Amino acid sequence: MSDNLSQSRYNARGVSSSKSEVHKVVDKMDKGIFPGAFCKVTSDLLTNDDKLCNVIHSDGAGTKSILAYLWYRETGDAKVFHGIAQDSIVMNLDDLACVGIWDQVVLSSTVNRNARNFPGEALAALIEGTELFLQNLRDHGIEIKSGGGETADVGDLTGTVAVDSCAVAVCPRDGIIDNARIRPGLSIVGLSSCGQASYENSANSGIGSNGLTSARHELLCSHYRDQYPETFDPRTEPEYLYCGPHRMTDALPDSSFSVGEALLSPTRTYLPVVKALVSELKNGILGLVHCSGGGQTKCLRFGTGVHHVKDNLFEIPPLFREIQKVSGTSDVEMHQVYNMGHRFEVYCLPELDRQVVEVARQFGIEAQVIGRTEKSGKTEGGNHLTITREDLTLQYG
Repeated sequence: MSDNLSQSRYNARGVSSSKSEVHKVVDKMDKGIFPGAFCKVTSDLLTNDDKLCNVIHSDGAGTKSILAYLWYRETGDAKVFHGIAQDSIVMNLDDLACVGIWDQVVLSSTVNRNARNFPGEALAALIEGTELFLQNLRDHGIEIKSGGGETADVGDLTGTVAVDSCAVAVCPRDGIIDNARIRPGLSIVGLSSCGQASYENSANSGIGSNGLTSARHELLCSHYRDQYPETFDPRTEPEYLYCGPHRMTDALPDSSFSVGEALLSPTRTYLPVVKALVSELKNGILGLVHCSGGGQTKCLRFGTGVHHVKDNLFEIPPLFREIQKVSGTSDVEMHQVYNMGHRFEVYCLPELDRQVVEVARQFGIEAQVIGRTEKSGKTEGGNHLTITREDLTLQYG
């Protein structure tokens, strides 16, 4: 499938993989007191202490909540929403980790639901899942407190449920990790999105919470289009709706997961690993990137005059291979939408890369040097990215 045809499938579902129209606006706005950081950091407006700063971050589980809804409707298992609560929380916390924040965070969640389709037991499971996940983090030395939240019955806005969170922290300015320090001459260490970390209760497929609109429709079959019209925009052409070969209970090829289990695998947090890394190697870590929206191209937004070279990526996990197989999505688009095997990157001094790998492995997370940074090869000095896999070469930026 050509890149243009692949992109047209995203557009046909009301999705933008690049969010270019958003960046055109946001990139012109005030970038805070650390313009190159992963998250916007502002001066401390709560106590007006010039040694402190504030960070507030909002994100959510996205359309992954629809997959949980389908599972719930077909199995009656409301506990599937425990994972959706985790998805929403992690998409905030792991962004905060990229600026050096993982403790003393206050979290609030918002649930927008259609009460006809999303009843009280499902809502209770979401709330329970939030508390269980926050307690698990506290058990592993990550202090996150719940600040409550809001539940809104908005049946005119959603046919199912939308789950979002907001995280707030006050922290010392001298503790901020500033990705503006990403420069040529660094090692890039990737932390695998698959397997089972020591602080996880089950193995992870690696999916995270990005690209689920496409993954859902490309993998799942017309049964879901026929039975659950509340889970899609009726203006979308039928050829783009649940056009795949699978039911959620089908076995995922080359995997121990079913298709549904793989798609619903809760988004892994890297907070315990990052906390240990920065504690041990702070001065040698120049940047951290959460490969969420933008997948393997997220790094392009950080550093100045940098050629990001990724030539030793992890083997592509089975779920991403199956998505590409059944959809015909191009390699260029796959690496721009999905994490393709690692969802967190550490930019460090080359002499420390083996120590970064070792710290991650102590938590049961596979890690490896997946690339390096070089001086930009562009005439204007802009950032760009080269990904190589055997005989495949992908260029971005």
